[in-house]
Amino acid sequence: MRKNVETSRAHSATWDNKNRFQIAPSAFTHAMRFQFFVLTGLLLADAIWWWRARQFLRKHTVGWRMALAFFCLFQAFAAFVVILGRRWSIASQDWMPRPLIALAYLWHFLLLPALLVAILAERFWIRVRPNREPLPLAMRPLEPSDGGWTRREFLSAGLVSAPAIVASGATGFCLWQLEHFRTRRMVIEVPQLPPALDGLTIAHVADLHIGRFEHGAILERVVQTTNDLQADLIAVTGDLIDYSLDDLPAAFELVESLRSRFGTFVCEGNHDVLANRNAFRKRTLDRGIALLCNETAEVTIRGHVVQMLGLRWGSDIPLPQRSDRAIAHSMEQLLPQKRPDAFPILLAHHPHAFDYTDSIPLTLSGHTHGGQLMLAPHIGIGPLLFRYWSGLYARQNRSLVVSNGVGNWFPLRCGAPAEIVHLTLRAT
Repeated sequence: MRKNVETSRAHSATWDNKNRFQIAPSAFTHAMRFQFFVLTGLLLADAIWWWRARQFLRKHTVGWRMALAFFCLFQAFAAFVVILGRRWSIASQDWMPRPLIALAYLWHFLLLPALLVAILAERFWIRVRPNREPLPLAMRPLEPSDGGWTRREFLSAGLVSAPAIVASGATGFCLWQLEHFRTRRMVIEVPQLPPALDGLTIAHVADLHIGRFEHGAILERVVQTTNDLQADLIAVTGDLIDYSLDDLPAAFELVESLRSRFGTFVCEGNHDVLANRNAFRKRTLDRGIALLCNETAEVTIRGHVVQMLGLRWGSDIPLPQRSDRAIAHSMEQLLPQKRPDAFPILLAHHPHAFDYTDSIPLTLSGHTHGGQLMLAPHIGIGPLLFRYWSGLYARQNRSLVVSNGVGNWFPLRCGAPAEIVHLTLRAT
């Protein structure tokens, strides 16, 4: 196996004389501003919900109001942990129970937005309703009660309690989901495949996200399941870690435990480089792992050279890192390294790289998590954000396989089960 590193360095503007990546201060500032914006939005949303819920409970017992205050304070604290904990390298999984982390994610990124939409819709309806009919019973101002609860007080308490109850129930379901994944098998006809490579098998492992939700026994099961496939090659298409570099030792141990006939090859994902691109790359290469960042590696299988091409996440020039322009720029650096006499396979975390692979018969990607929340095969987050989001896509003798990923950064999946993909290539 030969790794083509020198060619990549010639194309990259981010290497210095000591072979270390240069850090762009503007990128750090942009990341901090974005995190501050997200955190401010989450805290504001928590405050709005607390204000509206308190209106419902202002005539209830102190116990109910104290429970509401405690829940809101916990969610505000959790928002700090979820957003700023990453920047401060706080490994929340080491001290915060996983159910509470999952609850914070579900509350802030799923339930709370829905509640805010409902609050806004309610206020809009009050303003524009034509006949000024009375408000629904649970929305009317509360009147003092003599001892026991009135029906109105009971309904208002139920409305305030329902989101927390739903969040708790959903958290239990999420924790069950985090322990399960499937093996998805595909047979792909590849016209450019040399006849001697007919039947070549690849285990495609994407989006491990080792960290808050993925650690411990589930990683051992990923290794065992992948090794049981006895594949010729293993492709890891980015997001080894969720964020913290403290999780790299577990990621390294997992990659080194994977077994195939001809090797394991890795490309970087967006979560890998969130904390520190330089440190992630250096520590991974120092460990001896075949991380391909606008680089190639070659292996001879049955007398034919198979060239693995790994795409860098984003670009080394100032561009939005997940944009098509960034992908195209990195492809311009990578494609000249392709050998005309080898069978190429592209590892690209973002599936939109498929649109820039006219000369590459097979592309393997992740990143989309299968759409994460899908109501139907073509209805959900996947098609809203991506041109390709799950499964096999073919175009002009070229194929793309997008894995749903085996790990999770967000605890809930719907219609997009976690998976390890097993590919069998067939010559036509």
